[in-house]
Amino acid sequence: MPLITITHGIGSDGAAVARLVAEGLGIPLFDDANLLGAAVRMGLDVEPLQKFKEKPPGWFERLIGEQFDVFANLMGAVIFDAARSGEGVIVGHGSQVLLQDFSCALHVRVVSTDERRIQNLMKQMGVSREVAERLVRKNDHESKGFFRYAFHRDRDDPSLYDVCVNSEKIGLERAAQTIIDMARYPELKACNIYALDALERFSKTRRIEASLREQGIQLKSLQVEVPEKGLVRITGIVENQASKGDIAQLVKLVPGVERVDVDMLMVLPASYE
Repeated sequence: MPLITITHGIGSDGAAVARLVAEGLGIPLFDDANLLGAAVRMGLDVEPLQKFKEKPPGWFERLIGEQFDVFANLMGAVIFDAARSGEGVIVGHGSQVLLQDFSCALHVRVVSTDERRIQNLMKQMGVSREVAERLVRKNDHESKGFFRYAFHRDRDDPSLYDVCVNSEKIGLERAAQTIIDMARYPELKACNIYALDALERFSKTRRIEASLREQGIQLKSLQVEVPEKGLVRITGIVENQASKGDIAQLVKLVPGVERVDVDMLMVLPASYE
């Protein structure tokens, strides 16, 4: 069965198209609410996911620590976990980048004109045209900034997508049917066992990185790998007072981790008199 990512801007009917595609193919829909439910089932602390909006962190957020990066790691873990079943429609959150290297995933962007988006928001939210225009501009600005910060990519880069569908021009039902037909092409292969295994390992890696960041452990000089199921390998340099044993114990608390292989060099901060 197909694995599809759908990216859209506020008011562009992308959420409605995604729902129609999931219903038409009989596969799970992973929108905001369902991704949050998936995070709960994974046993994750969902507060960072509920707290943060997808916008680039300002100077204050950068000063207070890595909370934004905790959110990004947790969301990555949820996306990879949702994808490891090999089927589903995943809406937004950088899923087109996270799953870019998986040939079994179809990446779709749903677009419409700003006028259509403004009219949709006026109708859906009961706001004035002026407010709707501001919402569209603000959402686009923040989404692009978040994308650059989190993935170092341009959200509008056409190479991120396999197809772009204008839901305003051809209608919601035809837009959804176009995606459904593409998902059924024999050229789009199902995710094989190796891809599903990689997705599971990537999800575990992101979850471990989020756990370490939450404890204030700097990851700039550390590399976290899950080379096989149950095994975690951590290499690099520790730049704070956390010991190898402390890190190993934190990682072992993550469900599914059976063994931790630690190969790190401790570097104490320089002291000045």
